[in-house]
Amino acid sequence: MNHSVLLRGSGTVAALLVASLLWTGKSTAEDRPNILLIMCDDMGWSDIGCYGGEIETPNLDQLARGGMRFRAFYNNAKCEHTRASLLTGRWWHHVGASASVHYKEPTFGERMREAGYRTLMTGKWHAGQTPFQRGFDRHYGLTDGCCNFWNPGHARPGEAEPAKKKVRRWADDDQEFEPFTPNSNDFYTTDAFTDKAIEYLKQYRNETNPFLLYVAFTAPHYPMHASEEDVAKYRGKYASVGWDKLREQRFARQQSLGILPDGATLSPRDPRLPAWEDIPETDRDWWDLRMATYAAMIDRMDRNIGKLLGTLDDLGKGENTIVFFLSDNGACEDSADRSTVKGSMPWEVTSYLTQGRHWANASNTPFRKYKTTDYEGGTRTPMIAYWKGKIAPNSKTDHVGHLIDFLPTMLDLANAEITGELPGHSIVPVLKGKKIDRPWPIYWQFGKAKAIRDEAFKLVQYGKTDWELYNLQDDPCELDNLADRMPQKALQLEQQWKQWWNDKPQP
Repeated sequence: MNHSVLLRGSGTVAALLVASLLWTGKSTAEDRPNILLIMCDDMGWSDIGCYGGEIETPNLDQLARGGMRFRAFYNNAKCEHTRASLLTGRWWHHVGASASVHYKEPTFGERMREAGYRTLMTGKWHAGQTPFQRGFDRHYGLTDGCCNFWNPGHARPGEAEPAKKKVRRWADDDQEFEPFTPNSNDFYTTDAFTDKAIEYLKQYRNETNPFLLYVAFTAPHYPMHASEEDVAKYRGKYASVGWDKLREQRFARQQSLGILPDGATLSPRDPRLPAWEDIPETDRDWWDLRMATYAAMIDRMDRNIGKLLGTLDDLGKGENTIVFFLSDNGACEDSADRSTVKGSMPWEVTSYLTQGRHWANASNTPFRKYKTTDYEGGTRTPMIAYWKGKIAPNSKTDHVGHLIDFLPTMLDLANAEITGELPGHSIVPVLKGKKIDRPWPIYWQFGKAKAIRDEAFKLVQYGKTDWELYNLQDDPCELDNLADRMPQKALQLEQQWKQWWNDKPQP
């Protein structure tokens, strides 16, 4: 990988000064950047090295050292709802969100193709019409939710039937497969998505127009699948620490890295969970296997990201490609074992483990709760932006971002019109090192979960519990509920949320 770091150290003032010197003026049609957007699946805020994790992620860490880390960036806490907002730049309930929905508004594939970009995608889509039908010149991957990493389809000759929730739909450009059963026993989704993305980059290497490549990995979403070699790299490491010390260690690293929001305090262990010291010795190896596999999946994803970045450099595209990385939601508390053969190992197609709430609580350090809730543990994502020579190296920002900001940002980078109906805003000025205001409030809803954030204050509810009010500027981990002390503020935000939820476009 040839991504040199232009500024060493973590001085924010120096970083912003470099950014202002490196990047002045609006991009022209001739120097519009290529865009590489990478999204992983069900990964917690603290898992990768540059956000405090012990998992080996040297390629993502190098992007962070050479670019910008966001300390407050939000997703929609659920796979398909995140993708609806990311792809359309709209609140999800304005466009629809499910495995069968047809988005009611244009995708960034459609908008960026109109702007003259070659639009490419590999990986998970999670909507009704395929990417090929919604603005992407090329697509290869899963069009539904999760799948077996080793074999998304039915049994191959001499192989057991893969463990699965159900048969998933797959697509390769205009061809759709249900099921998709790969021929090779060496198939692994993370590798397949990367290899196809690299194939696209090489195929269109001589085009003069810029490209937009969206790579949506399914890792580390369950099932927990990784090679025996990759799992062995992490075996025993988690049993020797346990989830309680792991949270403390990650929190300490986050403090030293300076990526925690100001005022962050490590949230207590989920009260539903036992202390690690109370787990019987006979069970600890099995728990270690789950987290070691989860770590191996992220490790392998990072190595594949390194292959992508290396290909960009080899093709001479790395200099003018802006790279974004984020997760679609926080770590998942699903704790089931759906393996079809008891005792199956993660490198076998009959295995179907999940990370489990116990480890997911650690993955979301220092925040509370999980995927499908609208607490910070469900909605806050690590977000890295890298553009060699344009974004100040090793910079961090407290600017609050959300998925709805990606489409206007892409349009800004493409020197295209940002139309007024989009609720988000371009973060290009933020990447330049400027301080700007964002449109408030930010809204969430999924199932039983609801939330609204208006600047520092966030109101959140889950199920039939009372609304809870937090001042995220003072209390970013949502530990001090202010609802009883500030009832008028809570009522105001509740009314704003209800107005937003009822303000749906007419069919």
